Amino acid sequence: MPVKVKKRTGQLPEFWDRSIIFFANVLSIFFENCGEVESLKEEIEGLETYGGRLIPIIDILFRGENNLLVLEKSPDETLMSYFQKALGLSLPDIVIVPHSEYTTILPNVDKMSREEITSSLTSICQHEAAWIDGFVSDSVLIQVAKALNKLTISSLEGSKKGNNKYLLHYYLSEKGYPVFDTFSASSPGDVSSCVTMLRNKGYQEVVVKAQIGASGIGMIKLSTASFRTQDIPEHIFFEGPCMVQGWLDGTTENVCHLGSPSVQMFLDDETVTLYDITEQILSEDSIHEGNLSPPPYFSPGDCVYEELMRQSTSAAAWLHDQGYRGTASIDFLVVDRLGNIEVRACEINARVTGATYPSVLARHFMPHGAWVMRNLRFILPLRDTSILAILEESGKLYHPGLKRGIMPVNFNLDEKSGIQKGQFLCLGRDPEDCLRLFKEIESILPVRWFTDRD
Repeated sequence: MPVKVKKRTGQLPEFWDRSIIFFANVLSIFFENCGEVESLKEEIEGLETYGGRLIPIIDILFRGENNLLVLEKSPDETLMSYFQKALGLSLPDIVIVPHSEYTTILPNVDKMSREEITSSLTSICQHEAAWIDGFVSDSVLIQVAKALNKLTISSLEGSKKGNNKYLLHYYLSEKGYPVFDTFSASSPGDVSSCVTMLRNKGYQEVVVKAQIGASGIGMIKLSTASFRTQDIPEHIFFEGPCMVQGWLDGTTENVCHLGSPSVQMFLDDETVTLYDITEQILSEDSIHEGNLSPPPYFSPGDCVYEELMRQSTSAAAWLHDQGYRGTASIDFLVVDRLGNIEVRACEINARVTGATYPSVLARHFMPHGAWVMRNLRFILPLRDTSILAILEESGKLYHPGLKRGIMPVNFNLDEKSGIQKGQFLCLGRDPEDCLRLFKEIESILPVRWFTDRD
């Protein structure tokens, strides 16, 4: 029986009525592809602090009592206080377990003596939640679930297949949905002929996509006029053949790039809910740097909206059939080709994504409102300075009931607890109002900053 798909954009669904032990296993999102993990570490500094983004949303996603969040690094205490006292959010209990212990010790914790078990491991072992989850259900999480005698929200197969760009592309193609011009390559040597065929179709650039990737990792953009096979790393083929696709943007003949929307969804055992549509803020290399909602170039009921809903409904049903459960998003590209609007799905991300936490928080506090999320990196780490106090004194800090304001969601701290970067959510009347608010805080923060990748 086909899964039921609900469309309620701008309004949160009924999330899990369960208690959870949630592992912030961000380094597991490539499912044992060590090459991609190393690339991610090289590209993004302070990965161990990214799990902090989950703190304000775990008790919204899992409505049972007494949730436990397992992080790799301790969060900022002033931010925790803001979530509880100012925003009135319920927060999970938190324990700190480095990723190395997650991969090597936790899967065998049922075989350890009492003397070998640390206080953090004791908190996990004795926790009453029946369920565990993470960014992905990798093989380690499955082993941990077995050791703890817990259930996982998603199976390993469901989580892995749900994040597979290759499988989704060929499903959409078989169903007759518009897709990118695509050729399959099984090795770096195969890429050359694929590029030649796409160049003959008129493309100036192509993108080589691994079956599983995230945050720009596993995606190589090439010029069809000049590229080198040696620039294509072997880890792109870790899961098998990759896709070589024609690149559509404003430089493509007769193409005007309109936008890159992302539909947010939640999958439980019986239904799928499409609960928000965001616009991705992308760098020149199409790396995610933030999101805003609602996208400015279409409205509910028009042709772009209806096509997004049509394709998202089918893709979400496919994702549900793979066995994945939880939050996810499907990313699109919208272009105008000589007056014809084209909507193509790029990929599904079957996990908590960079758009999940701002969307959940924004829709929790301001259903159907507007929001913008940006990553702000400071020129120098902020030390002995309370960003929250500065925003509060200037009247810019968000409090429930306000029509506009900035909500710091997470701080990426260095070894001396200095704030190197942070994720900031702005709520306002419309996206333009939110962007204006970001400009307004430039003069009040004590150090210069620039927007950065997620």
